[in-house]
Order: sequence, then C-alpha cells, then structure tokens
Amino acid sequence: LTLQVAELGVPMVIALNMVDLARAQGDGIDHERLSASLGIPIVPTVGTSGEGVDELLDAAIRVAEGSPNHKLTVDYGSGVEVMIARLADALTTDTVLVDRYPLRWLAVKLLEGDENVRAKVCGGPANGRVEEILSSIDTDDCEARMADKRYEKIATILPGVRKTSTGQRVNLSDLVDSVVTDRYLGIPIFLALMWGAFELTFTVGAPFAAAIEAGTAHLAELAAGSVESTNLASLLGDGIIGGLGAVLVFLPNIFILFLVLAILEDSGYLARAAFVMDRPLYALGLPGKAFIPMLIGFGCNVPAIMAARSIENENDRLLTILANPFVSCSARLPVYILLAGTFFPEHAGSVVFFLYVLGIAVAIGSAKLFRSTILPGEVSPFVMEMPPYHLPTVKTTLICTWSRGSMYLRKAGTIIFGGVVIVWLLASFPPGVEYGSAGSLAGTIGHLMEPLVAPLGFDWKIAVALIFGFIAKEIVVGSLGTLYGTGEETLPAALLADPALSAATALALMVFALLYTPCAAALGVIRKETGSWKWTGFSVAYGLTVAWVLAFVVGHVAAFVWGA
Repeated sequence: LTLQVAELGVPMVIALNMVDLARAQGDGIDHERLSASLGIPIVPTVGTSGEGVDELLDAAIRVAEGSPNHKLTVDYGSGVEVMIARLADALTTDTVLVDRYPLRWLAVKLLEGDENVRAKVCGGPANGRVEEILSSIDTDDCEARMADKRYEKIATILPGVRKTSTGQRVNLSDLVDSVVTDRYLGIPIFLALMWGAFELTFTVGAPFAAAIEAGTAHLAELAAGSVESTNLASLLGDGIIGGLGAVLVFLPNIFILFLVLAILEDSGYLARAAFVMDRPLYALGLPGKAFIPMLIGFGCNVPAIMAARSIENENDRLLTILANPFVSCSARLPVYILLAGTFFPEHAGSVVFFLYVLGIAVAIGSAKLFRSTILPGEVSPFVMEMPPYHLPTVKTTLICTWSRGSMYLRKAGTIIFGGVVIVWLLASFPPGVEYGSAGSLAGTIGHLMEPLVAPLGFDWKIAVALIFGFIAKEIVVGSLGTLYGTGEETLPAALLADPALSAATALALMVFALLYTPCAAALGVIRKETGSWKWTGFSVAYGLTVAWVLAFVVGHVAAFVWGA
C-alpha cells in the first residue's frame, strides 16, 4: 500500500505503529534506515499510549509545508513499462487529468483495471486511445506482474531494516492461543465467556436497574398527578413514562454487556472466537466467513447483514444474509432482561445465555438447510490474520461502549417514543372504553391476531406488542409497559400479577422474540443487499415459521416439565 500511495507523488509521512508489540516480541524496524531507503519520513508510534504522536504531527507539518521529496517508484519490467509509457503518452491530451494526477500513476491504475480511474478517463479526449491500448493487452496478466514486482521491491528493502532478536522468547499470544483456540477447549471457553458476560450483566446491573425502575414509577405518579386532564395524565403516566421507562430501565444492563463485549473485542479474543467456530462450520459444509457477520450481529443485525459483502461466493453471501437475523442483537436484550429477570430471577443470566446460544444454533442450522436445498455450493476457504493480544485501553473501551449504548438511547428518544405513543392511542380509544381493555382499538387488533398466537400461550396484549416489534424489537417492552398501564406499579410486578402469564409462557415469548421476523431496518438492508423482494419476503415468512414452531415446542415442553 505504501508503494502504491507513493506512486501518487503526494507528500507522505509514515506512522510505524504498534512498535511496543514488536519490541515485546523481540522484533523491530530500523525506521531511520527504512526512511532513507524509501525517501519518506517515518515516525515510530504507539497509538494506545500516544507515544510518538507529537513527533508524527511535527513531521506531517514539515512535509506539508515543503514539496514531495521522495522519488519512490517500482520497476515493473520492460514489458509492463512499455505499456505504462504508451498509456501515459495517450493521457497527455487530457489536460484536466494531467493537472490533477501523475500520468504514471494513472497509467498504472488503468493497467490494474481501477474502475474509478477508468471513469475519470471515460468521456475525455484521451479515452479513444486509452481504450485502444487496453483492448490490445491482457490487463489481468499486467496486474499480476505488477503485484509480483512490488513484493520483489519490498523483499529487497526488508532485510536491511528488520531487526530480530536472536534469543528464545516466549510469545504470550501463542501461549494463550494454544488454549483458547484448542480444538477441544476452544468452544467451551467461548461459551463460558458468553455465560459469564450475561451473568455479570444481571448481577452488576440489577441494583442500577432497580433504582431506575423505582424512579420511573415515582415520576409517572408525579406526572399523572400534576395535570387535571385524565387523558393527558394517562398519556404521561401510562404512555410516555410507562412505555419509555420500561425500556430505559434496562440501560445499565445493556451498557454492561456492551462494555464486556468491547473488552473482549479490544483484547483480540473475538477474532479467535471466529477462528474457533470455523471448524464446526466447515464440518457442516458452511463458510467460515459467515461467523464474522454473526459476531457483528450481537450488536446489530443491520451492519452484520451488510458485512456479508466480504463473502465472494453469491450463494454463501445469500445464506449468510438469510441466517444472520436469528443471531440475537442488542435490540432483543430488553425483552430478555424483562422476562428473564421477572420470571427467572435466580437464573436470568443462564436463560439469556440459552437464548443467545439458541439463536446461533438456529442461524447455523438454517444456513445448513439452505446449503442443502435452495443455495447449494462448495465450502470456500476461510483465512484470517490473528491480531496480537493486548490489554484493552480504557479510552477505546469506553468509546466503543458509549457508541453502541448511545444508539439504544437515540432509539428510545425517537422510534420507541413514537411507538409507545401510538400504542397508548390505540389503548385509549375509542372514547369511553377502559384503558387497555379488550374493547379498545389495541384490544380489537390484538383479538384479531390472538388465534395465531393463542397456541403459544400468548394473549392479545402480547400479540399487539409483537406487532409493534416489527418496527424495532425494543418496542415490545415499551408496548407491554404502555398496555399494562403500570402507573405506580412496576412492569415486572404487573406481569407477575397477570394470570395469563407463566414462566413457560415467558420462555416461549423470549424464544419467539428472538427468532421472528427482523426489524424494519434489517428488512430494508436485506432488500438492498439481495436486490430482491422475493428473498426479503422469504426472510419474513421463514422467520415467523421457525419462531412459531420453536416457541410452541419450548413453551409446551417447559409447561410439562414444570407442571405449569
């Protein structure tokens, strides 16, 4: 990359980052000799501690105030150099390009088949001659030969600048990897870390969540008592504060989980998790690359689905997109925390762990089904570079945690707010009916859907909440908070007091919320990435079917075992 950027002829400074890790491994780069070889200033840096950053800025200012002082080029061999010269000569007629870019760089990019450069040339005065030259040569062969020459150039520079310790050193990353990526221990360690993360989420987050819960209940009481209008009091107490409060009460748990995931990611472990999962995926005939989007899906399915772009094979990419929505994203977490914390207070972490594992299992099982039926293909190889382990930095970890957690807050202030207000309106009208009763608009809609979910043990209130979950999964909790009109009573207390709800029903509801159709944003991305309404509709229908069947099985088995 450095050689390719240098061909642009622009002022350059190279930051030689992570030199601390190189030192720890007994390796190093003689940056002064490398700088002399390239003709480019090089500054050793350690991004996590700020070492060398001031020197890097000083060097950048000096170079920016001067003119490019490097003449770094690669000799691509006589055959390719002739083609470069011919293209450069043809491009001289395009004065706009000549004024903006080095002719040699443009010629090299044309030989590499760079679409952006081709677009710049297209329609210009040089286009005719350029097309004529390119049509007479094998650009694929030229591109391969140029890549070889670049690596030859690198190979001539490295021996004189690389410093390697002659003594035997213990590599900590290799020692840890020998355990966490072991073919027998790797998956149990991954599962144990996941279980620990969820246990920590409930154990540490419980007191903070309880404080927010008590605060929102008190705030709802004050707000309802501060206005004379009954409808306005209901909107404030039951609708806005009751609905949003039901969602925001889980904010501490969500931030704690994101903090744990950020630590695992920054330490370098999550890359190992992808490597560990490659073996069972390969045994099932599935691409190892599919697990990277699944890991991203723990945060949000939208970027996870988009991450499938990195998979070259079309069928592999499509089965990854269709399977990914079953991976439990953070939007489903409030549903788990509410129901698991209410009905399984002593084992809430284990229940959430079960749901995450179930989501991964269904995603992998679905991908295997698609591979065996509608999306056949050969297993593509999975190659990835393992980043070295290092201690997570406080700054990076907190930024990552806040970035993910703030998305939840923004949703609460926009999509979820709008959703709970709509649910309140449906629960309040027509005038004269009891709030949240079967005679309200919400009750009418719920009773229309109730026959579909009644075999799962769900009543009309749950049906309405699940309908609004199509917009965003967090609204399921907000809708329940609004429909139950908790007021001074907390939502968990209201759920426990409902005779229609049991531990088995709660477990079935969590399974259904995990697996049923993706949210509206995820469906939009599926439509964009697949370019097909057919596959988008298939994702909805398949997700609803799988969710209904597994929720039915889990709910009835749990009811039988627990005697409910």
